[in-house]
Amino acid sequence: MKVTYEQTPNPSTMKFNFGKKISDHSVEFSDVASTERSPLAAKIFGFPWTASVYLGEDFVTVTKQDWVDWDILASPLAGLLGEHIDSGQPVILKLEASLDESANDSDVVKQIKRIIANEIRPVVAMDGGDIVFGKYENNILYIHMKGACSGCPSSQATLKDGIEVRMKELLPEIKEVVAI
Repeated sequence: MKVTYEQTPNPSTMKFNFGKKISDHSVEFSDVASTERSPLAAKIFGFPWTASVYLGEDFVTVTKQDWVDWDILASPLAGLLGEHIDSGQPVILKLEASLDESANDSDVVKQIKRIIANEIRPVVAMDGGDIVFGKYENNILYIHMKGACSGCPSSQATLKDGIEVRMKELLPEIKEVVAI
């Protein structure tokens, strides 16, 4: 897909046009923690120069940090956006509530449980394992590793290099993820 781009009145923001509908509704993402619903926004926030992302029905606007110029970023980013759409990857996910959510859970715990249910568990399940929320206190997330993950020689790498990195990326207030 050919994605075109154009300047906006804000010199820090570029508009990327898809020429077709990519989303049923518009959503703004002001930081990486807010991107749990959008693989495309999360991908854009993978670049350290990203300040915010706005997904429209047929366009995306990206606001960058001041230390980098659009003449370097715009064309490669347009290519990346087109590749994302061409690959069939979703723009916005419909996140389901976690089955173990409770009305007493804090907003952070609800987010953690949804991330585990919608993003982490499906990946771990491909290897025959499971991850279950244990507790969250003092900015430390405690999880149970089950199935093939329990006692697996690579479970520590999965925990620290996969789960912990992703949880910290989405929820920077998390200091550590610990298996119990």
